[in-house]
Amino acid sequence: MSNKELYSRTLSFSLKKLVIDLLSLVLFAALAVGGMLIAEKTFDNGIIGLVIGAIVGLIIAAIISRFVSYRCKAAQIAMMTRGITEGSLPDDVKAEGRRVVKERFATVAAFFAVTGVIRGIFAELGRVITKVGNSVGGDTGSAVGSTVSTAVNTLVSYLCDCCLGWVFYRKDKSAGKATCEGAVLFFRHGKTLLRNMGRIFGMGIASFLVIGGIFAVIAYAILSRFPAFFAEAAKIFAESNDKLRFLSDPAILVIAAAVLCGAIIWGIIHSTFVRPFILVGVLRNYIESGMNDVPTESSFSTVATKSAKFRKLQAEL
Repeated sequence: MSNKELYSRTLSFSLKKLVIDLLSLVLFAALAVGGMLIAEKTFDNGIIGLVIGAIVGLIIAAIISRFVSYRCKAAQIAMMTRGITEGSLPDDVKAEGRRVVKERFATVAAFFAVTGVIRGIFAELGRVITKVGNSVGGDTGSAVGSTVSTAVNTLVSYLCDCCLGWVFYRKDKSAGKATCEGAVLFFRHGKTLLRNMGRIFGMGIASFLVIGGIFAVIAYAILSRFPAFFAEAAKIFAESNDKLRFLSDPAILVIAAAVLCGAIIWGIIHSTFVRPFILVGVLRNYIESGMNDVPTESSFSTVATKSAKFRKLQAEL
């Protein structure tokens, strides 16, 4: 199956995730506005209510994302992996994706234990590259290490998804051992995988400028209709530290709020439509590199010396 076919056949997972994220966003906005209105009538201080409502909304949204949205994403990765390794997908992709995730991870705890270890391992590997750059010495070494690490950390989120795909592919092995193999693949075929950086950065920046820019303009047109609210909010920033004092100008505060709204909406749309398209290509390179050269336990030492989480997981096998 081509990348385009895989993307279109698994887009239903992205759309479901979009609905979940939008409902979370609506809930967040409702709680924030509700808190503001209640506090305004009760304490004559709507800003405090807005902050409290926003915090509660963020907590609920995070819970929904963790236990619903992310498992939907995992099902999408499972089906992308099958399309890459087997060249075809079942008719009912959504039902099969849910079945595979449930079959591979019998409990929610087991699923998040593995995904948590994957994120931890790749985060540690990213920090290792910074140390390598710093070892060059002086400001040059630090700059090299930081630049390379920033690039790698951008790729880390994709590598975590790819490693999860490898766990689905290696269904005859334990999830722990498959995770170890997936981490080894990064070091064994790092140059091949890092070639995806151009696609990730290029498409990411382009989508941010276009999508984020459009919705920032729309948000500004809406928010600028409430000058009294922003004038009141600006007074709070006027009393804050120097870093936030520039928001004491209501006009600038409206622009900042519009940009923030644009960035949030971009994040939702990008993760729904653009990121999965990028992921298909990255995942294919990752999986195919492993299919042609499956890591063995003897190769685990390559990563064990660089990641404490990897060593711990290896010891538990």
